[in-house]
Amino acid sequence: MSKGYSEFFSPVKIIAGHKALEHIPYELASFGASRPLIITDAGVVQAGLVEPVKQSLQVSEVPIADIFSDVPPDSSSSLVSRIAEVYRLTGADAIIAIGGGSVIDTSKAVNILVSEGGNDLLAYSGVGALTKRLKPLFILPTTAGTGSEVTKVAVIKDDETGRKVPFGSAFLLPDVAVLDPRMTLTLPPHITAATAMDAMTHAVEAYIGTAKNPLSDAYAVAAIKTIREYLGTVLATPDNAEARLKLAEAATMAGIAFSNSMVGLVHAIGHSIGAITHLPHGVCMSLMLPYVLEYNLATSRETIGELLLPVAGSEVYSNTPAEQRAETAIAAIRTLRDELFGKTGLPRTLSETGKVDKSQLSDIAGMSIDDGAMLYNRIDASYEQVLAILTRAWD
Repeated sequence: MSKGYSEFFSPVKIIAGHKALEHIPYELASFGASRPLIITDAGVVQAGLVEPVKQSLQVSEVPIADIFSDVPPDSSSSLVSRIAEVYRLTGADAIIAIGGGSVIDTSKAVNILVSEGGNDLLAYSGVGALTKRLKPLFILPTTAGTGSEVTKVAVIKDDETGRKVPFGSAFLLPDVAVLDPRMTLTLPPHITAATAMDAMTHAVEAYIGTAKNPLSDAYAVAAIKTIREYLGTVLATPDNAEARLKLAEAATMAGIAFSNSMVGLVHAIGHSIGAITHLPHGVCMSLMLPYVLEYNLATSRETIGELLLPVAGSEVYSNTPAEQRAETAIAAIRTLRDELFGKTGLPRTLSETGKVDKSQLSDIAGMSIDDGAMLYNRIDASYEQVLAILTRAWD
């Protein structure tokens, strides 16, 4: 995949801090928007996370066009059309998405329809179908993991076929990402751990993949180091707003890294595990990360060894011989997973999930080798090799 040059593109404005929400009205005005539609889900509403956003808008007398709070975990093309109609009927001129991956992807898709017109979402699927700037889109992530607030992709299920349809364009990038610790303070420990490991995997795969470059490397290393330093603090003191903010920033940095460098075999396998067993994405990432790193040692030993510094810190790095750093980095990730299992029950093996049957491994392997993320792994993997990785990850 080497092209002899590198690319880095990250135009999303990031507002981060303990009072970041209060800055939303000013940012809306800077885009000439004054009547946002809020898109979210029932869980976010029940957690009270929409209220501080409403308050920030009310203080500045910014009317809310409507609040659509029925986005399910697995969104669909018909729902996108339904929300687009709400946008049009209420006279909205911007979108504020408050939620995790499904809400964010749904909001990106809604923005396609309200900007381009019509209801044929699939006409804009794939890469490069969008040719102009869309309506203002603000993302307020309520998990610290997906990085979707800074990526140019969305995936929506087609109601007619049931397949997941990808959308990719620089025009899908949000205009503003708002990172406020109030949005993640109520995350339970197991989701905090799983989403942090999702971000960790984004950063690790961005750093070792074929499309890596010096700028994405800087974001990846910073994200890994920040997760190592603050995840334990958040789990020990969940109401620590400063530590929560650091994890949110790390997830965004990891998102910037992988949106430029892409991801690899961990994601190829993880996507397939999720599709077949419906395990949460972050759990799949945490499960497969060390096993895939071991597989990648054949071609990426030096690069994986470099990760020991952000993964384990300067003292461990300096005291470890260069030829042992790759294995030590993988061991450090395993130690972190052991700690997370003890604190949150985050599974370390496929058998520990209680939701994967060993008979499903062959189907997962077959699906994995056709996943696009495989293209960015430094070493290809056959069906037999993926099945061997999955078998090692079983118990």
